[in-house]
Amino acid sequence: MRLSRASKTTLGKRPERPAPVETEMGIREEYITLAQLLKMAGVIGTGGEAKYYLAATAVMVNGEPEQRRGRKLRPGDLILAPGAAPIRLVKKTGDAEEEEA
Repeated sequence: MRLSRASKTTLGKRPERPAPVETEMGIREEYITLAQLLKMAGVIGTGGEAKYYLAATAVMVNGEPEQRRGRKLRPGDLILAPGAAPIRLVKKTGDAEEEEA
């Protein structure tokens, strides 16, 4: 069997994709829930949608699949939702209100 020139170069190779850009999201509290994060990030419109979204969508938290909308997320956690940029939680510091006090 003869392969065309294009087939020879692309056979068995995956096209290279650039690594997705990670978005940092700051939180003031010790933790937030997965549902709160998905709403803040604009992945879902309301908190009530989280249950249905997580049942139908493979969301990853720190490399593990997660379906619990009440999962506590803390600074350092990495969340991957299909169709959205990866989100890394960070501790928010330096509020204007805190600086004045």
